[in-house]
Amino acid sequence: MFNLKTVLPLAAALLLSVAGAHATVRTETGLTESAAGKSETYRLNVPTEKEIATTRIRLVVPAGVVISRFQVTPGFTRAVKKDASGLVTEVVWTGRVAPMEYARFFFQARNPAAGGEVVWKIYQTYSDGSVVAWDDTNPAEGPASRTTVK
Repeated sequence: MFNLKTVLPLAAALLLSVAGAHATVRTETGLTESAAGKSETYRLNVPTEKEIATTRIRLVVPAGVVISRFQVTPGFTRAVKKDASGLVTEVVWTGRVAPMEYARFFFQARNPAAGGEVVWKIYQTYSDGSVVAWDDTNPAEGPASRTTVK
């Protein structure tokens, strides 16, 4: 018979390790929730999950999120796309993340003023030109990262 006190923590740890293997956006402290209107430091975590390098990461900025600045990420160049009002709508980092490695990209942003769910769409390009879409196009294989704004 299984001891629930032992099995449940192990199952939770396994789920967290599997969920953490995808490209994700979390607060600097690793949370998936934040306060409405709050200025927050976010981290985009991108692991290479293939036997070839990741060479490009594209983040689509959710509506209502206002990015104000980026932390320098050595070895990567960054390009931003802005809308007519000057707000950042997309960010592309170009560089190299070798197999069995991951990269973290930090940025500061203000959350939307109203509560709700913020969906971060991430597109990871590999050295062979293949793209993995972390955007819910296929939620079982490429779930989008989410932040609950309260």
